[in-house]
Amino acid sequence: MTAPILITGAGQRIGLAFARACLDRGQPIIVTYRSYRPAIDALQKAGAVCLHADFATNEGIDDFLQALKSRTDTLRAIIHNASDWIPESEDSDPADVMNAMMQIHVMTPYRINLACRSMLEQEGSTTDIIHMTDYVVEKGSAKHIAYAASKAALTNLTLSFARLLAPRVKVNAVAPSLIMFNQGDSQAYREKTLKKSLMGIEPGAEVAVATLQFLLDNPYITGRTLPLDGGRHLV
Repeated sequence: MTAPILITGAGQRIGLAFARACLDRGQPIIVTYRSYRPAIDALQKAGAVCLHADFATNEGIDDFLQALKSRTDTLRAIIHNASDWIPESEDSDPADVMNAMMQIHVMTPYRINLACRSMLEQEGSTTDIIHMTDYVVEKGSAKHIAYAASKAALTNLTLSFARLLAPRVKVNAVAPSLIMFNQGDSQAYREKTLKKSLMGIEPGAEVAVATLQFLLDNPYITGRTLPLDGGRHLV
């Protein structure tokens, strides 16, 4: 029986697109979601195991790990896609912002990777962990300082876990910039953002799905971060 892929934060956008792609090719998946969306029902009807998970606390991580281990003994891969995007503001306590960003982007994958190591290593072939980081790691952010710092820490986790888990488990990261706009984004914002990359397009979730699948299929890449930014670093 094929071991499932765990995808965190699969209720929308890239996580949802990759979950659908897995189901389309008959790959079993276990997905997590924090907020209910109709897409969760659709994934469940298509055969996904859907687990509500609140990674904002260590107790939430504990509850998730218990639920996960009641569903499977092995994993083909873990895709760490769960994320949040909290800016600094006059109305927020900087300590709360930093703690929240580090909790979901660092503590959660750190604890899940360690807890699920044996589940990945039980597979007969090489398995994978993929961290979804961010292009912002290269440049920082004046408006999302804690977010950028936490994604940088996640990038470093990629290196450490690649060293720890080789050769049984490959550990890589994908660092996207603009992949898809949000529904409420203004036309002015869209035009300004498109000019930030050489390609100048909104590529859609398909490019992220293809990149994730490439890493899963390639047996000789580990400890690397693949940029998915349309040449933004050259603008």
